Amino acid sequence: MDKTIVAVIYDFDNTLSTKDMQEFTFIPSLGMSASEFWAECEVVSHKYNMDHILAYMLLMAKLSKQRGTPLSAEKLREMGKGVEFFDGVKEWFKRINDYGASLGLEVRHYIISCGLKPMIEGCDIAKEFYNIFACDYVYDENGEPVWPAVAINYTSKTQFLYRINKGVEDVADHKTLNMYMPKDKRVVSFDNMIYIGDGLTDIPSMKLARQRGGYAIGVYRNHEDATYLVDENRVDFYVKSDYTVDSEMDRAMKAILDKICAEKNFTNLSKKYTSQD
Repeated sequence: MDKTIVAVIYDFDNTLSTKDMQEFTFIPSLGMSASEFWAECEVVSHKYNMDHILAYMLLMAKLSKQRGTPLSAEKLREMGKGVEFFDGVKEWFKRINDYGASLGLEVRHYIISCGLKPMIEGCDIAKEFYNIFACDYVYDENGEPVWPAVAINYTSKTQFLYRINKGVEDVADHKTLNMYMPKDKRVVSFDNMIYIGDGLTDIPSMKLARQRGGYAIGVYRNHEDATYLVDENRVDFYVKSDYTVDSEMDRAMKAILDKICAEKNFTNLSKKYTSQD
């Protein structure tokens, strides 16, 4: 019997990494504090009536060029090496893959992030992901950014749940994504999706996943960080951002995988005992 595919989908900043990815290497290279950089993003956003994600992308490219060190995908990947993660993250993926396999599940890990794809590609855990959906630039012949290629904000994140569902993971392919696809042709059922995030930008994706039968886990560093996720019934679990063995996150993830396995077995048995053959 084919394995059931389970998609574990993560936000990145403050979900896996301990702070926004730009704050480890990029912002210090400008001689700015994180608060100064993000405050300037707010100014740019309001000045041009611009989406906040596009504002930070513009400001990163602009300030780098002004300081004589233009961005490139290669430089962003190098900066990604400086990203630090919560306890247990680096060992997490194999442990969850192995646990899923013991239940007859194939676990695939995805990133859907408002951060920059090259920086994620350069970090220590990039190889663990089946795909990484994140912001990126179009680069010119000198390797410098000239235009946004992909800009993902809190609402556009939901697009990528449908891409995972249908197996349409080429961001340039909108036609197949929006065409009707029979349920039995879809790669990952929504009820086999687990979305993990830390706050406001994750709410639409959490809501969509749960409405379609999937699951959502909210993570926090301090319990008061995003209690609205619980108060507004956005998540199935609200756990500390600790990915070590037998942590709250570890137990929550394994409980969801157990449930998916049990429901798969129930469905298969029901089909067997109601078959007319």
